[in-house]
Amino acid sequence: MKALKWLVGVLAVVTAVVVLRFTLLAPDPVKVRTAPVERGVVEETVSNTRAGTVKVRRRASLSPQIGGLVVELPHREGSVVEAGTLLLRLDDRVQRAQVELARRGVATAEAQREEACLAAALAEKELDRARALHQQGIASEQSLDALSTDRDRTRAACDAARAALGHANAQVLLAQVELELTELRAPFAGIIADVSTEVGEWITPSPPGVPIPPVLDLLDPGSAYVSAPIDEVDAERVRPGLPARLTVDSRPGQQMTGRVVRVAPYVLDQLEQNRTVEIEVEPDDPGGARGILPGTSADVEVILEHREGVLRIPSAAVAQGETVLVLEDGVLAEREISRGLGNWQFTEVTGGLEEGQRVVVSRTSTDVKPGVKAVEK
Repeated sequence: MKALKWLVGVLAVVTAVVVLRFTLLAPDPVKVRTAPVERGVVEETVSNTRAGTVKVRRRASLSPQIGGLVVELPHREGSVVEAGTLLLRLDDRVQRAQVELARRGVATAEAQREEACLAAALAEKELDRARALHQQGIASEQSLDALSTDRDRTRAACDAARAALGHANAQVLLAQVELELTELRAPFAGIIADVSTEVGEWITPSPPGVPIPPVLDLLDPGSAYVSAPIDEVDAERVRPGLPARLTVDSRPGQQMTGRVVRVAPYVLDQLEQNRTVEIEVEPDDPGGARGILPGTSADVEVILEHREGVLRIPSAAVAQGETVLVLEDGVLAEREISRGLGNWQFTEVTGGLEEGQRVVVSRTSTDVKPGVKAVEK
């Protein structure tokens, strides 16, 4: 009888321990962050291996073609100018005097031409009268020859005077061109990035064949593009025409769409760096790139392939061995999946999961493993 009572007591204690183990002493479910298996867009992309750089295709370092004293700088750094806008003017008093001298030379040449050609016309008339008198037997053959020679001489003098007038007009054009060289105008619309001279300074002329050092830097922000390096292993997959996304450090959280316009035909081999291939990407909307300073760091993501309406999960949910953890009825279960396209954000699932299931996207604790109870954060 005592043994029976002792057995009943032991069973009661065991039962109480079991009840406590699964109630008051049961471990708390692991908190996990999950995401749904859903349909959406998945892309295969290639990103630059190091920071890219914003550049502009139209950028000119400008200097006047001649030396001289700077007398006018209408615009400063940051000014927006149109094509043909005056950017710099040199002292042009000598050139203007040369233009005036050349114009006076034209007036002199015109007077000389008129005088010479009038003399030629008079000589022609005198020769005609002598011919008439010669036919009447009044004028001699010798006088007729002399008048004919005089006619030819004055005609040649008229032609020479006309040529001199043309030369004088050319001198005016030359003087006007030299006057225009004292002005530096914008070859295209853009923004003045730098001015390295000042009113009152002397721009020293250079020897023939040697350009004068630049004094202004003009760039067109509408011609911006991004030059970025990609790993050599991706070079054959990237080609001109592929779409891309652009981000710049000066505009965090903002993306621009663009298109690959050039892939370098060679690999850069730099010391202590991976071998890369330079690509160039232009934004689809050049106006959206205005205000971005050349030299700004930028990132490029080239879209190799784009699929819509496919089953996808966050790429962070995929572990080694192509496995994921699925939260089912409060318990974590491991599933092996088949995957298609993927990038750092999403991975296409072609088998092993169904739409609507929830997968764990973060395994920050060793407690997150198959078979444990879990709840969503």
